[in-house]
Amino acid sequence: MSVGDLQGEISAGVSFKLFYEKGNTIVGVTGAQPVQDVLLVRHAYVRTKTRRHGVGRKLLLDLRVNRSSPILVGTWAAAGWAIRFYEKHDFKAQTFAQTQDPLKKYWSVPERQAAQSVVLICQS
Repeated sequence: MSVGDLQGEISAGVSFKLFYEKGNTIVGVTGAQPVQDVLLVRHAYVRTKTRRHGVGRKLLLDLRVNRSSPILVGTWAAAGWAIRFYEKHDFKAQTFAQTQDPLKKYWSVPERQAAQSVVLICQS
């Protein structure tokens, strides 16, 4: 992500304060944004060589601390690995029909992207 894109995300209310650091190296980061009555996971990244070491789980747990509202994440329907990861951590994938309403309510995505996306919800 470019510096300009990062500044735009922060200006839009995305918080990148949640990360897990090992030594002096950032190994994972999430960007979350409260929108209306939910928290959207806008970004979630873990360095390739540190995957499968619990970093992603820790990042999601940090998001859930003191949350009573649902947490939503949107991803490409073809990203099976991402869907499996979120499902393993208590997110429920929505059907195509169920996905369309939250995409319209909480995100601004082109219709073509919406047709290829899935929303997963964690009730916290």
